[in-house]
Amino acid sequence: MHYPRRSILRAAAIGAALSTLTALPALAQAPAAFPNKPIRIIVGFAPGGGTDIVARALAPRMSEILGQPVVIENRSGASGTIAADVVAKSAADGYTLLMGHSNSNAIAPFVLPKVPYDAGSDFSPITYVGYVPNVLVTHPSVPAKSVKELIDIAKKKPGGFTFASSGIGSTQHVAGELFERIAGIHLVHIPYRGSGQAVQDLLAGNVNMNFDTMPPVLPHIRAGTLRALAISTPQRLPQLPDVPTFSEVGIKGFDVTNWYSVMGPKGMPREVVAKINDAVLQAMADPKVRPTLEAQGVQFGTFRTPEEFGKFISDELAKYRKMIPMLGIKAE
Repeated sequence: MHYPRRSILRAAAIGAALSTLTALPALAQAPAAFPNKPIRIIVGFAPGGGTDIVARALAPRMSEILGQPVVIENRSGASGTIAADVVAKSAADGYTLLMGHSNSNAIAPFVLPKVPYDAGSDFSPITYVGYVPNVLVTHPSVPAKSVKELIDIAKKKPGGFTFASSGIGSTQHVAGELFERIAGIHLVHIPYRGSGQAVQDLLAGNVNMNFDTMPPVLPHIRAGTLRALAISTPQRLPQLPDVPTFSEVGIKGFDVTNWYSVMGPKGMPREVVAKINDAVLQAMADPKVRPTLEAQGVQFGTFRTPEEFGKFISDELAKYRKMIPMLGIKAE
């Protein structure tokens, strides 16, 4: 049977139109609303440490807000860089996040011989949680009850006093080296594998002092088994009202703290970043969560947007890019 050419063309056009209409629902289908599956927060330190405690305090409330489980996964080692690398190489979909830390995201790139990511460009800044101050604590056998007395006796015995840290390039290490430089003294650094070991040896009197974060040393300060001489906050803290700030005792420019944050891989969609940021901020403000963070000594930041946090990271990287070489800190 012979069909006119015009009829054939008309039938082809109708067929093509029907095919397009059939495909339209698939083409127009919006991506599934975020989140539609569990979210992981990778922590670069062992369970029970400050970073882990903060992450686990935030996660349950974030789960309630986002409507999906928020699971904590610990990948400890190499100053938190193992965990950071996992996140840097993950899909930028918001389902793999990092509990960002000053070690892995500001200091390690200038201490370790090779870091497998770019701390300035391989992450999406989401939320700045806050920082935990460093406290100068001494064993009671050290014959100094103030920073001035400590500096005076250290000057008379160069290299005669030791300070512990949780490892080379840790904030405790950087704090100790910076204190030496500002005070004009020489101390001997004893690195440990973690803050727990460092504090135990300090309690035993095997080392003289430490510049640790507040959580591991606060109970011992209150028990009188360690003596606190100064703290790295702008003002004195309610938890340690009798302990002066470094600035008060004449140690100006002592700018070293452990900070916590939530970050993701670079290239995350803005709406996903905004949704996670909002969930973290809500969790931080929750009256059931905040006391846990405050008990860890967390000092909350004044900026609340990812853009402000991104500027903070840039400033931290610039600070440590100058500070670490100046202090001569380098991993073997």
